[in-house]
Amino acid sequence: MSFRTRLTSFFVLIVIVPMVAIGVLGFRLISDSEQGKADARAAGLASAAASLYESEVATARADAQTLARDPALLSAAKRRARVAALAAAAGLARATVTMGSASLVDAGDPTAIAPGVATVIRPGGGAPLTVTVSELTARTYARELTAPDVGIVVRRGTRTLASTLAGADATAFPAQGTVTVAGNRYREVTLPFPGFGGPKVNVTVLSNRSATDTSVGSSKAVAAAFIVGFLLLALSFSILASRALQGQLSRFLTAARRLAGGDFSTPIETEGHDEFAALGEEFNNMSTQLAHRLDELSQERVRLRESISRIGQTFASNLDRQALLELALKTAVDAVQGSCGRLSIRPAEGEPLAEVVSEGSFQGLGEAISEAEQAASSEPGAVAQRDVGGDTANRISVLAAALGPGGPDGGANGVLTVARRSRPFSVDDRELIRSLSSQATLALENVALHVQVSRQAVTDELTGLANHGRFQEVLDSEMEQVRRYQYPVGLIMLDIDDFKAINDTYGHQQGDLVLKHVARIVRENSRDADSPARYGGEEMALVLPHTDLEGSHAIAERVRAAIEALRISLLDGQGTLRITASVGVTASSEGDKDGLVGEADAALYEAKRTGKNRTIRATARTANVSGPE
Repeated sequence: MSFRTRLTSFFVLIVIVPMVAIGVLGFRLISDSEQGKADARAAGLASAAASLYESEVATARADAQTLARDPALLSAAKRRARVAALAAAAGLARATVTMGSASLVDAGDPTAIAPGVATVIRPGGGAPLTVTVSELTARTYARELTAPDVGIVVRRGTRTLASTLAGADATAFPAQGTVTVAGNRYREVTLPFPGFGGPKVNVTVLSNRSATDTSVGSSKAVAAAFIVGFLLLALSFSILASRALQGQLSRFLTAARRLAGGDFSTPIETEGHDEFAALGEEFNNMSTQLAHRLDELSQERVRLRESISRIGQTFASNLDRQALLELALKTAVDAVQGSCGRLSIRPAEGEPLAEVVSEGSFQGLGEAISEAEQAASSEPGAVAQRDVGGDTANRISVLAAALGPGGPDGGANGVLTVARRSRPFSVDDRELIRSLSSQATLALENVALHVQVSRQAVTDELTGLANHGRFQEVLDSEMEQVRRYQYPVGLIMLDIDDFKAINDTYGHQQGDLVLKHVARIVRENSRDADSPARYGGEEMALVLPHTDLEGSHAIAERVRAAIEALRISLLDGQGTLRITASVGVTASSEGDKDGLVGEADAALYEAKRTGKNRTIRATARTANVSGPE
């Protein structure tokens, strides 16, 4: 969202929306006010109508009492004529005499309203007479209440007795509300009053709303003009403020672009002492601090390179090959701020490079990485770079460094590869990767040397089997496990028959060849968990974990038979040499190492003593050893 759009939204939210809401509220208040005025006018007219009606009822009641005191009313023969005469004399609109529900006399205008009532008690008992008289007709009543913009409708039930408003006869009136009669809107109030006989007289007062509506329209027009004027004024000030604000922001934007281009020499011009002036000063301070920070970053980069160099030097002391490779790759990726990387090693001479550790995604970089690695692996210490993509924003750079020294074919033993987007590698980056690859190469050589020394320390150089010291370590470890978990372990002791005679007859080189072949037979007939070793001289041993006496004997007999079937070519090419071996076997679950070795050695010498080329189990004390239940 642009700044201009935000200002417009801000203006709409804080000016237009509140003013529209105020306008709606003002119009509503004006309408309610005028409605209240109309209601008050209608209520006043209704009050006047009620007062007039009650006044006429009181006057009629006095006339009814005067008529009720006339003695002639008690005579049925004189009653009708007397009531008519008295009504005419008093100017009554209507007079009636009833006894109970029976009408005895009814003289005058049937539209008369506002009746007064009096009761006549007959001497000697009997039902009393009710005298009801009225001085007012509905038409006269409506005429007396007539005023400009006022209508009166008098009804008894559904019959209209009098009306001052044309077209009102067919209109139904609620107790209070607004109705339309002959196209005009009226505010009306309907009041019920007592009438002759029983049906009530409903008097409806209607106040024309034309004057009120005109006043409402005028008030709303004034309010609308005020709101529009305010909005125009606010819009004018908003435009002026927006232009001033955009001018200030344009200066800030220009300065920010200079900073982005590395120009820290031109400060922002500030005017006044408002917040924008303060912001300009802070912007200038930030520019100065950025310049200082860039200098510090340059110095920090130098320190970082020194730190990375020291990290590389520590590679030589790390003897965990996999951890070493992971550390080398991660250090390289972090040092050049790469997005991904991998480290490939040649498993053996003549074999292709194989990835051993990676970091990040290489999607879309396969061809560039292959080209860079192929170019770098041509010779030890080489560094190759390949770029993919056109413009700088979409360019992907790949950097590969060889790990040396190379093999007989001249190729490197490994390649360290890193890649990053949007920024090509610099000369400093190339030198940094070259330095790291050299340090990693040295560390890998140290690891290989350590592995070789470690292997030589526990391996017999001639036979490739474990030496006597390693044999003792393995047997000690197995005895510890036997004492803890009570499982059987077998031991085979093997000695080549007449080996001294072979050395004396054919020489020690032929004897060494015999030892190598016998060691190969022992190794090939051993399981992965077994530990073959050269015990000393021509004597060899085989430690068999989790193996009882019978299982140990079967393995020992298989080894002896394989040795017996062995044919070894003589070094002078004059035929082959056949050899045999004597084997002693034992097993134990007691964890006594010395006892186990002694029993196997005793069984071996028993095999020698009884004719050689045979396998002898240990004595009966250990002959029944079996695995745990």
